Amino acid sequence: MPRTLPDRTMNKPCPLPLLPAHDEQRWLLPCSLPTRVSGDAPWSGTSDLPVELLAVLWRRGHRDPAAIEVLLSPPEAPDPREHFPDLVRAEQRLVQACHQGETVAICGDYDADGMTSTALLAGVLQRLGAIAMPAIPSRMAEGYGLNVAMVERLAAAGVRLLITVDNGVAAKEALDRARALDLEVILTDHHPLPAALPPHLALLHPAVTPEDSPFRGLAGVGLAHVLASGLCRRLKRQDGLAIALDLFCIGTIADMAPLTGVNRRWLMEGLPRLGSSSLPGLKALQQIAGIEQRPLDAETVGFQLAPRINAVGRLGDPLLVVDLLTTEDREQALDLARSCETMNRQRRELCDAIEAEALALLEADGPQRPAFLLLAQSHWHHGVIGIVASRLVDRFGLPAALLAGEGNGRLRASVRAPSGFAVDGALSACSDLLLRHGGHPAAGGFTVEAAQVSRLHERLDDLARQWLGEGGGGRTVEPEALLNLETIDRDFWQHLRRLEPFGIGHPAPIFWSAGCRVVSQKLMRGGHLQLVLEQSGIQRRAVAWRWQGPETVQGPLDVAYRLRLDRWQGEERLQLEMLGLRASGGDEVVLQRQQRTYWCRRRGDLLVIRNADGLELEAPVTGGRQPAMTADTGPGEPANPQHPYVLDLFREAAMALGLAV
Repeated sequence: MPRTLPDRTMNKPCPLPLLPAHDEQRWLLPCSLPTRVSGDAPWSGTSDLPVELLAVLWRRGHRDPAAIEVLLSPPEAPDPREHFPDLVRAEQRLVQACHQGETVAICGDYDADGMTSTALLAGVLQRLGAIAMPAIPSRMAEGYGLNVAMVERLAAAGVRLLITVDNGVAAKEALDRARALDLEVILTDHHPLPAALPPHLALLHPAVTPEDSPFRGLAGVGLAHVLASGLCRRLKRQDGLAIALDLFCIGTIADMAPLTGVNRRWLMEGLPRLGSSSLPGLKALQQIAGIEQRPLDAETVGFQLAPRINAVGRLGDPLLVVDLLTTEDREQALDLARSCETMNRQRRELCDAIEAEALALLEADGPQRPAFLLLAQSHWHHGVIGIVASRLVDRFGLPAALLAGEGNGRLRASVRAPSGFAVDGALSACSDLLLRHGGHPAAGGFTVEAAQVSRLHERLDDLARQWLGEGGGGRTVEPEALLNLETIDRDFWQHLRRLEPFGIGHPAPIFWSAGCRVVSQKLMRGGHLQLVLEQSGIQRRAVAWRWQGPETVQGPLDVAYRLRLDRWQGEERLQLEMLGLRASGGDEVVLQRQQRTYWCRRRGDLLVIRNADGLELEAPVTGGRQPAMTADTGPGEPANPQHPYVLDLFREAAMALGLAV
């Protein structure tokens, strides 16, 4: 039975129902590409990249040779002193501290960005002559950011200069106290600026740079890198520059900062040499993770090193990570890396246990699942409930909040949501029920009195139901370009790697392949599904991590995936990391467009479209890639085959049938 596609415009993806229905996925195929009448792509002659990758870039807005060149080879970073008004003042004060051997407190945060920022400045200042004193608040006892008690402890220890990293602009009470105690403060932060800034000597923040500045996307570790690099250049110390770039790469990827502007440029400079870093702590982390013999790319850092760093901030003392990344003793580094590994295992076990409890609670509530998933257990660990909330969003396609006990009749929550549901807006709409809250559209947190939880859930559920009624919800699969299995080879992989590094703002492309036959399948340990797929005689291995579907998958299938290089027991092979499966539509689909219905099918080398009156238009399919757009008019059909409406119709039909990139 053919699939039915609803109406769409050129700039909106077209939703397609997932089969089987239990998975609740919606496929959103990319907008069709404009072509000249000759059938040429809009980028003809602009690059040697494969057409599938050019299609991805075009849909992301890189639509001319200059834009593609900037992506592949970003320009060098401009002089940051021309973008940060207070940078020179901050550098001058730190030069004085280094020359005088002064103690400098570096006040960070317990997430990966804050820990790597603290380690970056501590490591550089130690090498340049200052005495670095890292200070990070306790997640459980003190919460986020600089506080009055920390300032008083540092002042009592004789500190006269304090640098905040990845926090500070909202710490008015603490910084008022710092001024009263005669402490000078350099603020480096990337969180929203308040209307009135707290007292400070100098401020480094992306928002103070020009609107078109390439420094606008810097995370806390990026700002620490700017400050440390300027100081190293003033004092002519190349060793400090090297470690600053190494830790910038780790922190930027771990914090999921946007990979645009100088972030992209510095990552492209730093990642190739990261594997040979002089830092014993990074070498020890690689050894513990079993990746010391492979090059470090953004994916390896994000999935192998960052979780081991983050686990410490979630479950233990974040100063352990600072010690790991600043020590020059190899044996100490290895001991500290083992501690990171132990906490990472604990983090995984905690997440699995809390997820199992959460799913049991949802199942106990019966089949009528709320639109907003809100679950509370006093014994859950604050450090990992955000991870589990993300898993629930992935599983159900609904916003989720997990609450853990904070004492004194209060609960603290982590909130996550699928694209389209604004967490920050929802929490603002419930602010009268909350003690405190914060976040951004995809994630947030709040503290609430236990007595208010029921009312809060009702209001959040109403907001989520309204969102669902407007077409939100469900797990969406959004492939960016059609890719035939025969195209997947080492040459294509090398071209794909030219688009790295991938991350926020520039993710790894999602491809889809149509009409794949299932050659073999098996469920692996850990609940993962492995398939061998075949298309036109070419077979490729595919894996779905944490598979939630049926034990047996029937073909033919359309498969959405990211392409990965799998390394196992010394062998490397390309595999499809599946993000979505649906039953293939076969040789015919139905388009619904502007209240009109069209039946579309492939007949040999022709793409045929028939309207409700039985009249047909035909267009040859060129090379299995794109209809040639030189449609012939069928008997009695009055339509102009070159009319924009007709051309768009053929492009949409080709996309739906898996004939167009």
